[in-house]
Amino acid sequence: MARGNLRIFLGAAPGAGKTFAMLEEGRRLRAEGADVVVGAVSVRGRAETEALLQGLEQCPPPSKAAGSAEAAAADLDVGAVLDRAPGVVLVDDYAGTNSRGSSRWEQVAVLLDAGIDVISTLDIRHLESLSDVVQSITGIREQNTVPDKAVRGADQIELVDASPELLRRRLGEGKIYPSQEEADLALAGDFRTGTLTALRELALLWLAERVDAGLSDYRTLNNIRDSWQTREKVVVGLSGQADGQTLIRRAARMLAGAAGGELHVVHVRTGTDGDELFAGKELELQRRLAQDAGGVFHTVGGEDVAATLLEFARSINASQIILGTSRQRRLAQFGRGIVAKVLRTAGGIDIHLVAQDAARTGSSRRTASLGRRRELPAFALAAGLPPLLQLTLDLLPHQQLSTDMLVQLTGIVAVALVGGLWPAVVAAALAGLIVNYFSVRPIGSLSVLDPENVLALLIFLIVAVAVSLVVDRSAKRSKEARLAGAEASILGELSRRAVAEGNSIPDFLEQVREHFQASGAGLWIRRQTGHRKAGDWTLHEYSGAARPEAMTEADSVEQLDGDRILSLTGRELSQDERRLLAAFGAHLLAMLQREELTASQRENLRLAEGNTMRTSILRAVSHDLRTPLAGIKLASSSLRDRTITFGQDEQEELLATIESGADRLDRLVSNLLDMSRITADSVSPLISPTYWADVVGEAIRGNASERLRVLLPDNMPPVDADPGMLERVIANLVENALKYAPESDVVIAGAVGGSGSARIGDMPASELTVVDHGVGIPAEEVLAMFRPFQRADDTTPGTGIGLGLAVAKGFTEAMGGVLLAEPTPGGGLTMVVRLPLSTGAAPTTSPRGHHAGSADSR
Repeated sequence: MARGNLRIFLGAAPGAGKTFAMLEEGRRLRAEGADVVVGAVSVRGRAETEALLQGLEQCPPPSKAAGSAEAAAADLDVGAVLDRAPGVVLVDDYAGTNSRGSSRWEQVAVLLDAGIDVISTLDIRHLESLSDVVQSITGIREQNTVPDKAVRGADQIELVDASPELLRRRLGEGKIYPSQEEADLALAGDFRTGTLTALRELALLWLAERVDAGLSDYRTLNNIRDSWQTREKVVVGLSGQADGQTLIRRAARMLAGAAGGELHVVHVRTGTDGDELFAGKELELQRRLAQDAGGVFHTVGGEDVAATLLEFARSINASQIILGTSRQRRLAQFGRGIVAKVLRTAGGIDIHLVAQDAARTGSSRRTASLGRRRELPAFALAAGLPPLLQLTLDLLPHQQLSTDMLVQLTGIVAVALVGGLWPAVVAAALAGLIVNYFSVRPIGSLSVLDPENVLALLIFLIVAVAVSLVVDRSAKRSKEARLAGAEASILGELSRRAVAEGNSIPDFLEQVREHFQASGAGLWIRRQTGHRKAGDWTLHEYSGAARPEAMTEADSVEQLDGDRILSLTGRELSQDERRLLAAFGAHLLAMLQREELTASQRENLRLAEGNTMRTSILRAVSHDLRTPLAGIKLASSSLRDRTITFGQDEQEELLATIESGADRLDRLVSNLLDMSRITADSVSPLISPTYWADVVGEAIRGNASERLRVLLPDNMPPVDADPGMLERVIANLVENALKYAPESDVVIAGAVGGSGSARIGDMPASELTVVDHGVGIPAEEVLAMFRPFQRADDTTPGTGIGLGLAVAKGFTEAMGGVLLAEPTPGGGLTMVVRLPLSTGAAPTTSPRGHHAGSADSR
C-alpha cells in the first residue's frame, strides 16, 4: 500500500490563518470530488472557523463523541478514521496531544502508513530544533514539540504568513482568543510586536533553508554543476590589497536593483604567500565594509586560488564573480594565470574584471630579509668553508666522488641556514670548482674528461642551489611568522587594554611611545579657525620628553584623517614598523571619534533638556499650579464667610474640594521636584530584588476604580529595582491610562522574563504592561509624549502639567530599565515597563506576601 501524502500549513503564531487555510483547502478538494473528513480541529469559539466546518464530515460525528462538540472536534480518533478510510483527513495542530496524551504527529504517521492523505497545521514554535531559539524569543519553553524529521518528511509545506500588525489587530477584534482576558495576557506576552516579528522571521528563514536544501539535493542528485541563477548572488574575490574596497562597492551597486540579492566577499588563504601575513589590516577594513553593505565575509583555504574561488561560488549557486586587474596589464593578487583559469573554468558564472590603477592594485609583497648581520658572516663562511672541507677530505682516506659531493653539500646547507640563498649560491659555485679541481680526473685541472662526471657536477650544482633555495625560504618564512605573531600579539594586547582599562588619549600615546622606543609620541590637529591659517597643525596631546614645536620635527608620521596626524619623535621606523604604526593610528582614530560623539551627544541632551525645562516650567506654573490654588482659595473663603450658612452636605463638598486641590498640588509639586532631579542626574535608586505583585499592590492602593484589572502571572521572577521609584512609575502610568481612557478598562499584565524582545542589552528582563482601550495616540507623537510638559490635549483643564510620563520614564531609566509605548490592537495605548531580572539574592518571603523596603524615592 502506498504511503499517504502529508501537507502542512506552517505559521509563525496563532491567528495567522493556518486552520482557516486547511479548512478552505478541504472544502476545495471536496468540491472536486475528493473524499474529505475532518479528524481534528480547534474551533475555540471562532465564528469563521465554525462556518467553514459546515458541510464537512467530521469523524467521528460530534454526537457520538464524549463531551462537548468542541472537545470532540479537537481530539483525533485514529481508530474511527481508519474504519472510515477517507481519501483525505484534516488534522489541526500537528504538534498537539489528545485527551489521552498521544502525540498528534505520531497519530498522523499511523494514518499516512494506512495510505490516507493528511492535511495539518503547525506553528514554527513547535519545531524541536528551534525550541531553544523560541524560548529565547518568547521566554516560554514549549512542551509539545515535533521532531524536525517528521516535519521535513512532509510532501508539501506551505507558509501562511501574516504581519505582526495584522495579528495584533485580529487579536484586538477577538478573532484569535474569544476571552478578553486571554487577549490582554497575549498582548503582554507572545503578541508583542517584536516577538511576532522574530517568530515570523524564524518561520521564513526555516522554510527558505528547506527550499535551498531541496534545490541543493536536486542539483547534487542530478550532478548539476552549473549555477542556476534563481536569485542574484555576487562573489567578490579579495587579495588583501587596497583595491578590495573598490570591488566591494562595485558589487554593492550591482546588487542595489536586485531584489533578494546576496553579496559574498571571499578571501582565499593559500598558506604559501607571505603577503597574507601582512594583509590583516586591509582585510579587516574590507570585512567591515562588506558587513555595512549587507554582505557576508568568508575566509576559505586552498592551494589553488582559482579552483577554490570557483568551488565556493558554485557551492552557493553564485551568478557573478568580481575580480580586480591592473590597467598596465599586470594583475594584483589574482595574477594573470589565476584570472585566466577562472575565465576558462567559470562555466555559466559571469566574470567581471574591474580595472584599477597600478599604484592602487600593485602587489605590496614584502619579502622578509634575514639581515646583514647574518648575510655578511654567511658570505665569509661561503668563501672559507668549502676549502676547509676539502682539506679535511684530503686527510681522510676515501675513493668515491660522491663522498666529496655529499660533504660539500652539507657545508652549502649550513651556509644557507646562516645567510640565506645568495651566500649559499656562492658556496655552491666555489664547492663545485673545488670538487672539480681536487676530486675529478684529471686531478689538478678544471677540465672534465668523463661525461658521467660532467653530469654529476651539474646535478651537484642544481641540487645545491635547490636545497639552498628551500632552506632560504624556510628561514624567511620563519622570520615572517615571528614578525606577524609579534604584531598580532601587540594589537591584541592593545585592544584588550583599551576595552578593559578604558585608556585615555595620553595613555594610548604612551603605549605607542613605549612600544617603538621613541622619545615622544604626539597627536597633531589641523586648526581651521582662529588667528592661524587654515592648514596649521597644533600639538593636541603629547607623551614623552622634548616636546616638539612643529610637526616637521617629527621623524615618523601617520595620517589618521584630513585633520589629524600621529607622530613619533626620536626614531626612524622601518617599513614593517610603519605598517604597525598604521594599525595604532586606526585604533587612535576610533578612540577620538568615540570621544567626540559621546561629548556631542551629552552636550546636545543637556542643552535641549535645560531649554525645554526653562520654557515649559513657566507655562506650567502660570496656569496649572494656579488652578488648584484657585479652587482651594474659593472653597476656604466660602467656609470662612459668616454671612453664608452652609448645610452639612455643602460643607463636606467644599472640604472635599480643598482636599482634592491640595492632593493635586502635592502631585504637581512632587512631579516638578522629581523632574528637576532627573534632569540634574541626581537620582540615586536603591536597587534590590523586587516582585512586581508587591509594587503593583502599593501603586494602586487607594485607587477604587472599578475599571482597573490586574492580571499578573504567579511565576513572575523578581527584578532589580528601587521599590519606591517603581511604585511611582506604575502609579503614574495607571493614572494616565485612567485619565485618557475614561470609558474602558485598564489592565495591568505581566510577562515572564527571558524573551528575545524582553531583554535590556544582553541581560534577560521581565515586563509589566499597562493596557488601555482608549483613543490612543498617533505614532508620530509617541516620542513627544515622554517629554516634560506634554499632554494629549493642552487645552483641557484639570489634566495636570504633563510630567507623569516624563517622570516615569526618567525613574525607569535610572533603575536600568526601559519604558516603551505601543498601540493597543483595536485602539488605545499599551505602556511597557521593562526591567532586568534580579541577579542578587531574592527576598526570603513569598512573592505574594513580600514588600521590599526602600527609602522614599520622591
